[in-house]
Amino acid sequence: MIGFLDSRSADALTERLRGFRQGLKDTGHVEGENVSIEYRWAENQFDRLPALAAELVRRQVAVIATSGGTAAAFAAKAATTTIPIVFTSAEDPVGQGLVASLARPDGNLTGINFFNLELAAKQLELLRELVPAATRVAVLVNPANTMNTKSTLRDVEPAARAMRLQIQVLNASTSREIDAVFATFVRERPDALFVNGDSFLNVRRVQLALLAGRHGIPAIYSGREYAEAGGLMSYGSNIADAYRQMGVYVGRILKGAKPVDMPVIQASKFELVINAQTARMLGITVPPSLLARADEVIE
Repeated sequence: MIGFLDSRSADALTERLRGFRQGLKDTGHVEGENVSIEYRWAENQFDRLPALAAELVRRQVAVIATSGGTAAAFAAKAATTTIPIVFTSAEDPVGQGLVASLARPDGNLTGINFFNLELAAKQLELLRELVPAATRVAVLVNPANTMNTKSTLRDVEPAARAMRLQIQVLNASTSREIDAVFATFVRERPDALFVNGDSFLNVRRVQLALLAGRHGIPAIYSGREYAEAGGLMSYGSNIADAYRQMGVYVGRILKGAKPVDMPVIQASKFELVINAQTARMLGITVPPSLLARADEVIE
């Protein structure tokens, strides 16, 4: 039996879970046939994660997979020192204290690091290239995801200074707060918007893309799912593939592998996706240099 712990809700992870199950299948495990999965969803309430992790430990699952931010991984780590844990993380797991080493993680944890929070400076550069006249950039973060927000601002603030950009940090941890943030743009309109790579904000990607379009604000996001939902531009690793790799690691553990012998996998492919239809709607001409570097242009 596998335990699956996530800070979000099930409907937010349809595509990613497909990748996870594919990874399991690649190692000979099929949900409902020769393996079962106990799901626990925190519904964006991070304070519920420790109790949900403890439930999975009581169920005596063979391995726990965690996603939706490092908070889920830390909750599982605090709940057990013996059950193997496979995490996905957008942050440096060594710097966060999840594992001692990428090459040889100690204890009962290993996982996939897809780097999205460490790409903030690059994302700002791309946004500046798309909107060269921009001087004021709004940075949207989820304050409920404390570690994530702290890491992002630590990288964004010096990068913005180096590019002589003024940033305004805006907070939203509910759908209503996202609406309220965009309402402030009527009075104080930024030149561009940087949306942090956060699990809750990803769930609200359709709302974010629609509001950015309605207010005519060019925005950059952390993953292709945003661009597919109508967002202007995204830069980040292939998250669906990271979930597939997590499934493979969980499957290997079910076959007897130990986390200590499984190096943390680091994402090596980063995708630049541009939604040309959204660019036209916003009246933005995408520079040929950006189009040439894009992994995908959505027409």
